[in-house]
Amino acid sequence: MKKIITALMLAAVSTAGAQQMMPSQPPRIITSGEAQVRVIPDRATILIGVQTRGATAAVAGADNARRQKAILDTLKMMGLTPDQLATQNYSVYPEMQYPPTGGQGKVVGYNVSNVVRVELRRIEQVGGVIDAALAKGANQINSIQFTSSMAAEARRSAMADAVRDARADAEVLARAAGGTLGSVIELTSSAPPIRPMFSDMAVRGMAKAEVQTPIEPGEQVLTASVSVIWQFIPGPGR
Repeated sequence: MKKIITALMLAAVSTAGAQQMMPSQPPRIITSGEAQVRVIPDRATILIGVQTRGATAAVAGADNARRQKAILDTLKMMGLTPDQLATQNYSVYPEMQYPPTGGQGKVVGYNVSNVVRVELRRIEQVGGVIDAALAKGANQINSIQFTSSMAAEARRSAMADAVRDARADAEVLARAAGGTLGSVIELTSSAPPIRPMFSDMAVRGMAKAEVQTPIEPGEQVLTASVSVIWQFIPGPGR
């Protein structure tokens, strides 16, 4: 029994010594910062579709191919290169008709849809491309995506502004506590991924514009936030 008691006493002394040797955590200040930047989109992506109907799939497909080829040829004549044009979706599906009283339906025709993705590197081309596509047989323009070639650089600028915002708050806290702000101990950032802006524009059917379709891309807002842990240096006598 004496040996067991002695062992417990030695363990307690050892634990107390380890706690005394463990360095205390230095005083810290934790702040967060946020910043926004605005960029004007200079690029656009348009989905241009042609939907046709025919008594057979072959008839609907041939009509679709003729129209979509005319659209692509026109866009290439406007200066668009092959890398700016890509087929987004192509589908063929039957059109069914069902008896009012229920029962088995029958095929009354076929629909063919061909959607092409058009990447524009100049925002001023958007209206002209839409009008040219409609004139050549396009009857589906579901949306327009606007992006900026400077978005990545602008987001990094917002991150730097967010750090400066966090530092300004930390310096105020340090002075109010009678000390000064030290170096950064830990820094984490959060910047949402850059996503394109979507227009609500949707076109169905055939149209012939008397004036070029007006397009206003607006501004894209990019946000960044940070959380920073700073070293706090106490003043004299603290």
